[in-house]
Amino acid sequence: MSNQPTKHHHHEAATSEHGFKREIGYFGGVSIIAGILIGSGIFYIGAVVLERVGMSFGLALLCWCIGGFITLLGALCYAELSASMPQAGGSTVYLNTAYHPLLGFLVGFGTWTVSGAGSIAALGIALPTALQSIFGFNNITIKIIAVAIIFFLSWVNYLGIRNSNLLQICSMVGKLVPIGVLLIAGIVAGNTSVDLSLTPAVTDGTPSVSAIFSMIAFGVLATLWAFDGWKQSANVTEEMKNPRRDFPLALITSIIGITVLYALFNFAIYKVLTVDEVYASVAVGDYYLGTQAASKLFGNFGVILVTIGMVLAIFNSCNGCIMTYPRQFYAMAEEGHFFKSFKKLHPKHRVPHYAIWCQAVISSLFVIFQSLSQLTTMVAYISSLENILLIIAVPVLRKKYPDMERPYKVWGGYFTMVLAAILFLALVINTFVSDIQSALIGTSVPIIGTIVYFIFDVRLKKERAAQGGQK
Repeated sequence: MSNQPTKHHHHEAATSEHGFKREIGYFGGVSIIAGILIGSGIFYIGAVVLERVGMSFGLALLCWCIGGFITLLGALCYAELSASMPQAGGSTVYLNTAYHPLLGFLVGFGTWTVSGAGSIAALGIALPTALQSIFGFNNITIKIIAVAIIFFLSWVNYLGIRNSNLLQICSMVGKLVPIGVLLIAGIVAGNTSVDLSLTPAVTDGTPSVSAIFSMIAFGVLATLWAFDGWKQSANVTEEMKNPRRDFPLALITSIIGITVLYALFNFAIYKVLTVDEVYASVAVGDYYLGTQAASKLFGNFGVILVTIGMVLAIFNSCNGCIMTYPRQFYAMAEEGHFFKSFKKLHPKHRVPHYAIWCQAVISSLFVIFQSLSQLTTMVAYISSLENILLIIAVPVLRKKYPDMERPYKVWGGYFTMVLAAILFLALVINTFVSDIQSALIGTSVPIIGTIVYFIFDVRLKKERAAQGGQK
């Protein structure tokens, strides 16, 4: 790998050694990370967390802070990997290098079949659903709009990284305005006294300490869906102007900022809505507490404001996913165990265009055939398994390649790595206990992926043998 920082040209952006255009700066990196993270989750996951902790505002805020802390620990480890190997494909490249190409492939395969396509489909469906109260869309209309959004954003990304990154920055700034207005208005004008004691408000009798711990763990898992996606941003490091400096900085500052934002946003909602109002709303399946808080503060204007914020947030997050995932499929093809067409870059736009369009088709199939309620737990579960492998990859690579250039090293060293790995492992075990069906589906994906890997492996060995015979 060429480790030289790229020089800036006035007429055109420098290209990486694989032919990617380097057009993303620090702020572009932040907009991709924050863009993917602040999607629909900020508006409804708060209610899911409250439901899981017995409507305790104190426990719910604790879950948000723990979720942010765990994500930050994972990101601190991940930043060392991304700074030392700034290549398209992120996790797939790091796992190939640390362990074996099979592991890198399995992570990419899980993204291709479930978590990536599922996330894009979930966001595609969430966007028209956010407008349902205004336009009264039926289920078929929602699915048609979702597929149209996926194909429109895929087309923007097909036209090159500069266009998609510009769209990402504009939609991120746009969505932060309504979120900020609601946050400030709620904290300033909300007059509900917030009970931050760490006891569930809605339970039968007094829960045991172990029951409260289990509630917190299940609540934290829900917050991780709102924090999920930060790893995908590393897929575009090869398209950053100075990835070794800008990416770790963008990753760490984004996650700290987003944790503060999520905690304050939920606190603002607690200042406006009472426990009874939240409970009544969740009981009838209405999880969009942000809309209710805005309606109570500003009437109809508030509902429109939050709806605009939600639409921009979901659009922004969906664009970020469509931008980053195909780079992972590119890395799998580049390594040799995936479709060859996925490593072809468009001659003019310099993007993996086959991977982009294939992803659009799979995501659209998810939209048409899938109901997405259990998808969140499944994605968070697969992601936690992947995080454990990536955290362990840091010491593995230090031992395996002691001379590799490491412009950034994990803050807190081995203590951070061990703590992060233990916390993600606890979440994996907790998912098995609390939602076995999602965990089993999540576990079946790598099994199928292994079979696919070996099918490609047989083909690759035949090709290499044939090439060897020709020489």
